[in-house]
Amino acid sequence: MPEKTYKIQRVLVGATVVLAFCVVVVGAYTRLVDAGLGCPDWPGCYGMFTVPETESETSRAEQLYPEFPVDQAKAWTEMFHRYIATFLGIVVIGIVVVAWRGKMPPTLPVTLLALVIVQGAFGAWTVTLKLWPQVVTAHLLGGFCTLALLWFYFLKLDGVTIPTVSPRLRTHLWVFFAFVVLQVALGGWTSSNYAALACPEFPYCHGTLFPTADFLAGFNIFQDIGPNYLGGELSNDARIAIQMAHRWGAYLVMFIGLALLFRLDLIPRTILGAILVTQFCLGVLNVVLSLPLVLAVLHNAGAAILLLIVVTFLVGAKPSRTNNA
Repeated sequence: MPEKTYKIQRVLVGATVVLAFCVVVVGAYTRLVDAGLGCPDWPGCYGMFTVPETESETSRAEQLYPEFPVDQAKAWTEMFHRYIATFLGIVVIGIVVVAWRGKMPPTLPVTLLALVIVQGAFGAWTVTLKLWPQVVTAHLLGGFCTLALLWFYFLKLDGVTIPTVSPRLRTHLWVFFAFVVLQVALGGWTSSNYAALACPEFPYCHGTLFPTADFLAGFNIFQDIGPNYLGGELSNDARIAIQMAHRWGAYLVMFIGLALLFRLDLIPRTILGAILVTQFCLGVLNVVLSLPLVLAVLHNAGAAILLLIVVTFLVGAKPSRTNNA
């Protein structure tokens, strides 16, 4: 197949990785400023194509949705997230078209398109189910999966240079990858259930390392559909359980990651060590400083970067590189 096609696809997929990263970060910002229901309907906003601006539009919007007073800042935040997510979907369609026209293997492009479609559905359900934690967490995981798969596709395209990692580390890397994904899921569950500040200090929680916690309620994946989950519905003990699980997950990720550091060459070791320490420090600072917005967004971005680093190492740890894209 023509080298020109690969060049076009490399540029397109590389740009889409950056766009997907932005979507993940903007999604985190939207969640953290409580703008997930800034527009209480989907795909419009209070029954309109854009955010209500005039006094008459605002009055009509609040008559349609009396539970949700118009907050233009939050509404625009939510709509901006939708706009760039939609643009991401359009670009992924472009990736599929380039692959098809260039007779490139279709598996990854088609999988990406399917994942983006599912993400769109989760985005709609996030709004229509009023921030139901199960859907919010799935939506966050879907965003990370989309980003990771795009990055994987970029690394697999001919002409991309990847740091070499010993193939003997593949099992260790896969274990680390699994725990990073689990920790991302726990972070999403913590955020969607508003449990980030359930413990106001670190490493203790209300003065003890083992606080009273309700794990059954905290990890009940069958919460009712219907209530407005903005602000969370769980008891404090349930939120403490979620927060402590997220902390324990962080300890495990650090332990497995630090063990991996001693088996890596200097450059991969430096990269992984830097992001591990940064992520852990951001997590601690978010607790002791009561979740400042900038640090909370950076913590989400750091999780995405950590995931991409592990994917890079997994691809680079293959005994030989062949193009399977």
